[in-house]
Amino acid sequence: MIRIITIEREYGSGGGVIAQKLATRLDWQLWDQLLTDEIAREAKCKRAEVERREERVDPMYYRLFKSVLRGSFEGSLNVHRLHLLDADSILSITKGIVEKTAASGNSVIVGRGAQHFLQTRDDTLRIFLYASKEAKVKRLIADGVSSSEADDLAETVDNERAAFIDKYFHMPWPNRPLYHAMLNTDAGDDAVIRTILFLKDSFGQSRGESEAP
Repeated sequence: MIRIITIEREYGSGGGVIAQKLATRLDWQLWDQLLTDEIAREAKCKRAEVERREERVDPMYYRLFKSVLRGSFEGSLNVHRLHLLDADSILSITKGIVEKTAASGNSVIVGRGAQHFLQTRDDTLRIFLYASKEAKVKRLIADGVSSSEADDLAETVDNERAAFIDKYFHMPWPNRPLYHAMLNTDAGDDAVIRTILFLKDSFGQSRGESEAP
């Protein structure tokens, strides 16, 4: 039985909205902004700090700063007091939350590497959502982003996500064999959601399980 659905997405493809509608349709818990909140709670920091760093590789200047700072603590009895909010620590916290969430089931998890953390679970359906450049820019503008920014963000954010996946999971982004389906959201939110629900039910039937309609 499928108990978890992970939604990886291109920026501007509408993945967050589709995940929200899907979770509502299933009456499952949505882990998107809630996941960011939980990471911030465990890291004892502000939500905005996590938002700036999750699904990204630390910039070079920050990596150099971190290296120097940690080096200055070498051999110190106070080394345990050095706490840095960086991509490494966020990833570690995220992994723990995602695995705990998966154990509870009935969850839709958006991005944050969840598809990689849960790739060996038989009860997880892994979906990748993409869209044409034109459709992504149109969605972003509708969300209040300027046309010039939308065009740039549609490229740069995905490049950041690709670098994140390459560094921490040593895979291309998207890694096609990892997903059960890659869906073009140009078809419309409802069509995408119906397809995901069909796949969820089909997995249960193919394993001889009884799924609620």
